[in-house]
Amino acid sequence: MAFCAPMHMLSPVTASHARCRSPKPRRDSVLVVRMAASSEVGAYEEGQLERPKWAGDTPLSRLVKAIISFKPLYSALKLGARQVLISTAEKTNIPWREMTKEILESDVYKELESVENPSVVYPDYYLNPFHAYDEGNLSWLAAAEAEAATMSMARRAIPYASSLEEANQIMRGNWLQAIEDHHLQYSGNSTIEDIMDVGCSIGVSTIFLADKFPHAGVTGLDLSPYFLAVAQYKEKKGAPRKNTIRWIHANGEDTGLPSKSFDLVSFSAVLHECPERAIIGLVREAFRLLIPGGTIAITDQAPKSKIIQNLSPVLFTLMKSTEPFLDEYYLTDLEGRLTEAGFIHVQTMLTDPRHRTVTATVPH
Repeated sequence: MAFCAPMHMLSPVTASHARCRSPKPRRDSVLVVRMAASSEVGAYEEGQLERPKWAGDTPLSRLVKAIISFKPLYSALKLGARQVLISTAEKTNIPWREMTKEILESDVYKELESVENPSVVYPDYYLNPFHAYDEGNLSWLAAAEAEAATMSMARRAIPYASSLEEANQIMRGNWLQAIEDHHLQYSGNSTIEDIMDVGCSIGVSTIFLADKFPHAGVTGLDLSPYFLAVAQYKEKKGAPRKNTIRWIHANGEDTGLPSKSFDLVSFSAVLHECPERAIIGLVREAFRLLIPGGTIAITDQAPKSKIIQNLSPVLFTLMKSTEPFLDEYYLTDLEGRLTEAGFIHVQTMLTDPRHRTVTATVPH
């Protein structure tokens, strides 16, 4: 949920961690495949459009932009968007306020010094308000509320689930299965030993990855030191792991880490918060970080989701009021950008009613 664009380095992993890559094949060997969900993952319905009518330069989109640009109304919309999330959470037994209070009244602040990289320079777009927070992702309140917001997102994505656990089993389970299936098919039988979770926020997706691949070394990277402080605090309170998760405060476009260092680079609910120039930078950096046969996995809002295309005007206006780069994300040809960066075997599937998972491979 957080991170991105050119930025100064952090301490790199030792160069010996980097692995060798074979020469890249000709671009004309690239194959882009748009997949329906496999029977193992479950089939979800696409809408009839390439993207919702409220995205891009359409009359409806221009109307929404005009509404959002009116500052008094924008303030009300931000508050409304926030209340939708909190209401969804509390109606489904997610104790939003109690969870937030627990973090804010804890010793989490002591973690900031150990995770914050003082040389980080934040890109201009990252300083925008996000998710109804004036400071965007650079605040303790955003970090304290992130876990409850993520839980609420899962319940909204899988409304028919009987519990949060079932919603996560479907949403996260399908995402992880898509990653595993793709890597098994195209990696050349390499195992997933090193994972980078870019835009890891407070580490929810990072922990799912660590649990799915328990023998792998896992790194969570984010641009918000507040999110990382919460991630590290919560991980320290959890059960010990064989491989401790490493948290890095850096820009996903310029990590400072050695090339060919990871088998899997993952982005979970990240790219919709970025302008297209940052999306391109993130994809290119992921290509550099991955070994030959390595896998990139991107899960995020699905432009072709029937549910998203049919959102009510109130809901999509609220959503756009808290996501300043949503239009750029919906207009970006993500599969095309992956291909341009050098990836092959680009595949897209709906892994839940609202989200797609896009996977691709670095050539051997």
